[in-house]
Amino acid sequence: MSAFTEAELAYLKSQRLGRLATVDPSGQPQANPVGFFPQDDGTILIGGYSMGASKKWRNLVANPKVALVVDDVVSVRPWRVRGVDIRGEAELLTGPHELGPHMSEEVIRVHPRRVISWGLDAE
Repeated sequence: MSAFTEAELAYLKSQRLGRLATVDPSGQPQANPVGFFPQDDGTILIGGYSMGASKKWRNLVANPKVALVVDDVVSVRPWRVRGVDIRGEAELLTGPHELGPHMSEEVIRVHPRRVISWGLDAE
């Protein structure tokens, strides 16, 4: 069962860039733009060029708590924004995957625990 509504999943599949927030060992938050890939099992995969060498990867080794925000501005007049905020836990995977040959073998799988969305129903 997916943590996402049909509207949330459709929105996530229409977007390519989000911001992943992790917490470093001193307790400081860190947010980075990331490419993400919604999966049929309700998780989100995040890949990169050198994911295993990144600070976000090191942060998640120590603390798997994560937030991923995907949002955009639909219009400025009238002001209309929409987005999805995904809170959960990260699972660090290493090995073959289908995200593309340009991505490193390290992948973050986000297991959503809480999902908040806004502006998705106002088309």
